[in-house]
Amino acid sequence: MRTPLLAALLLLTVGGTGYLVASRDAPTPTLDAVTTHGEWVSYPNADGQTIEAYVAYPERQGKAPAIIVIHEIFGMTDWEPTVADDYAAKGYVAIVPDLLSSRYGSTRAMGDSARRLVSSLEREDVVRDLDATYDYINAQPATQQDNTGVIGFCWGGGTVWTYASHNPRLKAAVVCYGPLADTAMLASVQAPVMGVYGQNDGRVTNALPTIVEMMRRMGKPFVADSYAGTGHGFMKPGRTGSGTAEADRAKREIETFFGTHLEGR
Repeated sequence: MRTPLLAALLLLTVGGTGYLVASRDAPTPTLDAVTTHGEWVSYPNADGQTIEAYVAYPERQGKAPAIIVIHEIFGMTDWEPTVADDYAAKGYVAIVPDLLSSRYGSTRAMGDSARRLVSSLEREDVVRDLDATYDYINAQPATQQDNTGVIGFCWGGGTVWTYASHNPRLKAAVVCYGPLADTAMLASVQAPVMGVYGQNDGRVTNALPTIVEMMRRMGKPFVADSYAGTGHGFMKPGRTGSGTAEADRAKREIETFFGTHLEGR
């Protein structure tokens, strides 16, 4: 004898006619291989000004290393949050601060002025906001304390050099075609650094031999490569060399670098 509850579970009424639905006919849900959680957050810098940022969290047990993503000279665009999402899918907590937000409001409100305003940012203001970002992400329950790397693109790549020379707690730094403003900064860089350069980006890449030699003389860990057929900004879709085998190789090598220094792989 079926109980009334069991009968109710088995009986599907459609248009007044009863049909028995076997469990084997029920659709099996398709699950994503990896799910992540992204959200917009705000937090204060040391001067009490508000920084806006995008944070992506991974799906994993326990705490995760963190990666700070520094945007290009165009400010926070739609692309940088996708970079954070990609790192979250790889198991990292990733945060992208809008480095215009504490002084000018969000990049989205700046329109065509964003590039000029990013260029006008003072080094001290940028470092202050990155310090606040470092402290914020390291205070999250999902984050391994002081196991944080940084990656930046274009203007953000140059900013990686600046921040790595300032923050000795960083565990890894990736410079994507970012110019080094002052070679004197190299003396205070403590984190292992990886350089990613476009073969056809002479404005930046021509300085690479000097950087390699100076880092070698100081005994500082630095690996770098110039990727064939690529130009400035090639890690971003739509730029010369993006979507090619060389761009894919750069992504794999960056992933290996972070895996070595943040995950011990």
